[in-house]
Amino acid sequence: MRSYDRKYAIDHLDLTVEAGQCVAMLGPNGAGKTTTVEILEGYRRRDAGEVSVLGVDPANADKRWRQRIGIVLQEAHDLGDATVQEALRHFAHFYEHPRSADEATDLVGLTEQANQRIGSLSGGQRRRLDVALGVIGRPELLFLDEPTTGFDPEARHVFWGLINRLKADGVTILLTTHYLEEADALADRVVVIAKGRKVADTTPDELGGRDKDVVTVRWNDAGLEQSEETDTPTRTVQRLIEHFGGEVPGLEIVRMTLEQAYLNLVNREEGP
Repeated sequence: MRSYDRKYAIDHLDLTVEAGQCVAMLGPNGAGKTTTVEILEGYRRRDAGEVSVLGVDPANADKRWRQRIGIVLQEAHDLGDATVQEALRHFAHFYEHPRSADEATDLVGLTEQANQRIGSLSGGQRRRLDVALGVIGRPELLFLDEPTTGFDPEARHVFWGLINRLKADGVTILLTTHYLEEADALADRVVVIAKGRKVADTTPDELGGRDKDVVTVRWNDAGLEQSEETDTPTRTVQRLIEHFGGEVPGLEIVRMTLEQAYLNLVNREEGP
């Protein structure tokens, strides 16, 4: 629990992240995501409750514990005069068994910018460097706070490939994001927070009943768009195939998106 001026920013929030998972924490601005993450990182004190990260209370963590985590903050504007390699080599000295600067730059796709000054990097390149700094110490657990804010769609998909590489290496990831398609692409689980409370904790496919919700089947018939809502889309498609004697013109099966499920949930919790 954590409160400010007698108002709870976090209220009885129960969160478990299993080793090797990528968990996306979702919620509107002011929901308590940043406060939660900062408590888990050991940057902010809680008022009450129990917290264990890698078996240690972050409020009393030592240097050895910090060696096991990586943090990518939402914004970073330091070391502008240093080169990419210089920054990575500097931070590598803080860890017992770091990656080499060359390995880190290769991992995030910055090999060509290795000798470039940080202040001259593009926004996407700087974000990749932030991740390289976050993983230089070979963390078991990586915190990513809005990692692709400001990215164009192409850069975002490249970044997703990087995160999937880290997942494949067994890194546990706690991700906060406002991009619902990002959570859908990366997360094994999504946790939704509203008004400091956890209101959902499930897989992206199951959030808000996406896996069970009625779907819309659309098709064209004599040049006119037709549609039907059903909870048995396979049966509907089979009927249409029989009707058309084969391919169904303009066939679409539209399911609830993660964004729709998320908005329905948050709007219900936050009220009018």
